[in-house]
Amino acid sequence: MEAVVRSDRYLTVPNLFTLLRLCCLPLFLYLLFGRDNQAAAAWLLGGLGATDWVDGWLARRYNQVSEFGKVFDPTVDRILFVVALTAIIIDGCAPRWFCIAVLVRELAVGITVVLATVFWHMHRFDVTWLGKLATFLLMFAIPGFMLGSSDFPLHTLFQVGAWILGIPGLVISYYTAIAYVPKIRDGIRAGHTPAPPAAKERTT
Repeated sequence: MEAVVRSDRYLTVPNLFTLLRLCCLPLFLYLLFGRDNQAAAAWLLGGLGATDWVDGWLARRYNQVSEFGKVFDPTVDRILFVVALTAIIIDGCAPRWFCIAVLVRELAVGITVVLATVFWHMHRFDVTWLGKLATFLLMFAIPGFMLGSSDFPLHTLFQVGAWILGIPGLVISYYTAIAYVPKIRDGIRAGHTPAPPAAKERTT
């Protein structure tokens, strides 16, 4: 098995794929507001959620794991999520209370991580398995709500499925937000711990 090589490169296949996903955001807004096509916007959003794992797979497959990519990927995911949720709340094509609850959680975690990183030099930590599960459920529940409120065939089935995925996803997302508190605290503590002094060379 070939070892994964980490680098500081920016122009890599996974990073380009992440950028492509980000470039789909204006298309989503155009479909939702410009064309008033909730179903098409929902399918695009669902596709963006379903391809969330691809950039990570590409990075490992082509040995192109980069420090930039490790920050760029989750940042793009959060931008997509926050902007899409805001647009959906404005359009009213999904339960507003549900979308607001998800948005509040995303903003709270995102702003806290940014502030802790910039001002307290918090060490980066990986998203937990439960955090990934919550994101997975919500990324399919929200397009399901959009399809459920449209005239797409079987829209009632999509509405029911959205609630089945959405409620557990929302509960897990808030649970993981609370679970991140000690991780953030430990990361800040690690950021303030001075590095051990380098060993001095002995002179003869």
